[in-house]
Amino acid sequence: MRRTLLMLTTLLFACCSSDSESQAETLLTTNDMTMNITIGGETHGVALADNAATQALVEKLQEGPVSINLNTNGDFEIWGALGFSLPTSNEYIDCQPGDVVLYAGSNICIFYGYNSYSYTRLGRIEGLSAEQLKTFLKGGQRNISVTLSLPEATAIGSAPAESDGASSCYALDGRKLAASREKAGETLAHGIYIRNGKKIIGNYLPVDSK
Repeated sequence: MRRTLLMLTTLLFACCSSDSESQAETLLTTNDMTMNITIGGETHGVALADNAATQALVEKLQEGPVSINLNTNGDFEIWGALGFSLPTSNEYIDCQPGDVVLYAGSNICIFYGYNSYSYTRLGRIEGLSAEQLKTFLKGGQRNISVTLSLPEATAIGSAPAESDGASSCYALDGRKLAASREKAGETLAHGIYIRNGKKIIGNYLPVDSK
């Protein structure tokens, strides 16, 4: 019995233990990512859902912003072609003001009103009322110029390799950071960072400016 307990304790310790890099680089899911929508010089963020469509959309936007023209439909949304297709996982959705969805695999719909249909959820604009959304989205108009982009910090591509083979990391404000293993023995800040164009949770310190 004692031997069995010892084995179980050893296994539990092994499962809970990991190298420092694994502890420092827990990848965030896509729903921790945001996308920007810019219309008429005004920009608002979209909290993205976690699915194959948004993962493919983020990859596309990492290549650069996407500009599209959308039109009002039924005085509850603006919608139009993205110019490319995304994976679908359609479900019947009761859309509300602020919802951003994918229609028929290659069209984006952004709501300032209400509608129910089969869509793939992309995300949601938070913090604006229905009237504010209608104003921002230019609801009622046609040929609305819309730009989709990633926030600057999340658009960082693959970082150059360091001398020890590690990739560079960046704070959300763009500061270059050092991996925790390079600063052994010092107090480390735990937070959200960018590495290889992805948000991660980790322990990092600013690289010395010298």
